[in-house]
Order: sequence, then C-alpha cells, then structure tokens
Amino acid sequence: MIAVLIVLSLTVVAVTIGLLVHFLVFHQKMEYYHGSFKILDPQINNNFGQSNTYQLKDLRETTENLVDEIFIDSAWKKNYIKNQVVRLTPEEDGVKADVIMVFQFPSTEQRAVREKKIQNFLNQKMRNLRALPINASSVQVNAMSSSTGELTVQASCGKRVVPLHVNRIASGVIAPKAAWPWQASLQHDNIHQCGATLISNTWLVTAAHCFQRYKNPHQWTVSFGTKINPPLMKRNVKRFIVHENYHSAAREYDIAVVQVSYRVTFSDDIRRICLPEASASFQPNSTVYITGFGALYYGGESQNELREARVKIISDDVCKQPQVYGNDIKSGMFCAGYMEGIYDACRGDSGGPLVTRDLKDTWYLIGIVSWGDNCGQRDKPGVYTQVTYYRNWIASKTGL
Repeated sequence: MIAVLIVLSLTVVAVTIGLLVHFLVFHQKMEYYHGSFKILDPQINNNFGQSNTYQLKDLRETTENLVDEIFIDSAWKKNYIKNQVVRLTPEEDGVKADVIMVFQFPSTEQRAVREKKIQNFLNQKMRNLRALPINASSVQVNAMSSSTGELTVQASCGKRVVPLHVNRIASGVIAPKAAWPWQASLQHDNIHQCGATLISNTWLVTAAHCFQRYKNPHQWTVSFGTKINPPLMKRNVKRFIVHENYHSAAREYDIAVVQVSYRVTFSDDIRRICLPEASASFQPNSTVYITGFGALYYGGESQNELREARVKIISDDVCKQPQVYGNDIKSGMFCAGYMEGIYDACRGDSGGPLVTRDLKDTWYLIGIVSWGDNCGQRDKPGVYTQVTYYRNWIASKTGL
C-alpha cells in the first residue's frame, strides 16, 4: 500500500511538473509594445516635407532593420518576433519614430516589469549606434493590449500575412486567402464591374472609366475578400471623385477615388496598401503583380474568385513602338506584361492594382489597370495609370 501511494504521489508530481513546463514553454502569448525615440538629424527634418523617397521609405526600412538587429543579436532573440515603424514625425533637430515591437513570452512575469526591461535595453543599445544617430534618453516603451497592438500592426500599410507565391493568371491561378488584402470589387447593383485598391479605412483608388456609364454613387457597393460571393465584407459607396480632366476617347487621366459610407475594419484579410511618393521611380523589367476578378480570356465573364499574375514593367521606348501602341501612350501611362502576350489583365480587372514590394516586404500601389488591345495578345501588353504621376492629385482629394 505504501509503495502504491509513493508511486501515485510521484506520478502526480511528474504530471504537475510536466503540465507546468508545457504551460511555460508552449503556452506563450503575443505581446505588443509601443516604442518611440528621436533620430537626431536636422537634415532629415529640413527635407522631410519635400516628398523625398529616402526620408519616408529608406528611413523607415533603416529603422526597422536597426531594431531587428538589436533584438536578434541579444538574449531577447528567442522572444522577439518583429517590429514595424508605424509613424515618422518631423520634430526640431530630427524625426520621432514610433515603432510597434512584437514579442512572445510565457505568462510568468508582469508586463510592467518587462516593459521597463525592454526600455532599459533599448536605451543602452542605442547609445553608441553608428547606423543612425539616436537620442537614447528619448527612448520610451509602453505595453499595449493585444487587441490594440494587433489592430495597429494591421492598420499599417502594405503588409500581408501570406507568403508570396505567384505563378500566372492565364492558367487560372487562384489567389490564396488574405494574399492581396487591399483588393476590392466595385459593384453596380451588386454586379462586379471593376477592381479597386484600399488605401485607407475609407478610401479606395480605381479607374475613372469604371464610372463612365453609371454615375449615381448610391447604386455602387464595394466588397472585400478573395471571393465576390460570398463577400468577406461589404460597404456602400458614399461618393466617388473622377479626375477632372478624364475623357474616355483619349484614355488619359484614368483615375478616380472612392469613399465608402462606413469605415472598413482592418484584419489579416483586409488591409490597406502603401502609396509611393510622387518622386519614386520603378525601372523597366522590374517584377510587379496584378490581381483581379476579371475574365480569363477576351470576351469572357468575370470570375468569382480572385486571381493573380506576375508580370514585368515594359519601357516606354518599347511600348511606344508603332506595332505596339505608338502615340497612344501618354504621360501618366505605362505598360506592363510580356511582349509575347499570355499573361495580362482583362475585362473586369479594370481599376484594380498593379503592385510591387520593397526589401522589407512592404507593398506599394504603382499602377491602376486602365486599358489595352484585347487580352494577352502579342505586342499588346496592358496599359496602366501611373500612380506616382497622380500622387499629388490623390492627396488633394483624400488627404492621404
């Protein structure tokens, strides 16, 4: 009997220890911390308002890389997940950076204690940095609730949770769930007409020619998700603004912005894309991506499921050749696709996004599906509205 009791006692102790270890090791939860610090560089501040690509894009990338390196090369590396710069604010003698840092910890220590440890660690590491001159005494770290932290990260532009894996659209490749969270379907009387791209929680960008026939905003809706039916989310259109100089015959100024009646709720499946600066440039032969619900061949019907394709930017010298589009290519337009054809946007893709990504896997809207001869024909690539050309116009209408 005594032996049985000893065995039972040891078994209970072993199970208890096992459960405790399992809880500590495997039941870790995500924790979000808001960090802020000042980057000391008067030159950055002076040039900040001049739409300088370095100021907005490269500074953000440099800061994110810096924070990554600090934690990955430390005792925190097993807990550190990632960071994201959510705001860069010009201040006197520099720029204030607001960063969301994501960790995974067991629930064995008070967050207030961890918050202080992270702040002290950052303060110490940032004192002698060479990559960026940072005022270490300006470092502040505050714990965030999981819901607030997650929503803040989701609201940041150009981020997706699905790894990139794109082949071609011609064979009917269906986009994975949440792969292109900024893609939307513009519908008139609940029938898909055009694509659109989410650029904030209330605004989208699309093509002006989408509204050529139907001009009453109350007859339009916007749906989100990788399927038109059933939609993941749907919103009524409050208004749309077509470029003042758009005329269908010339195909120039083919851009419009759409405001929905009620804010979009961001999630892993629905997110906004980043807009490039007006000064940004994208080189011929660069890899870019198109998505849409359009037909798979000329004369076909729109598809219920979102499809995707990888294409290349085509130089103006090639696109303006007589056998291609000649003088029909105007300022604010560019071509993308392949001169041999096959992979292309088609009817129903109009207004949708042409996107690219940077080295930090942040995605930018660089083109809007505008026009083309037929679909996927040789020497007739797709023609896109150039977003950088209209960047200031977008800002004037939306404030973005």
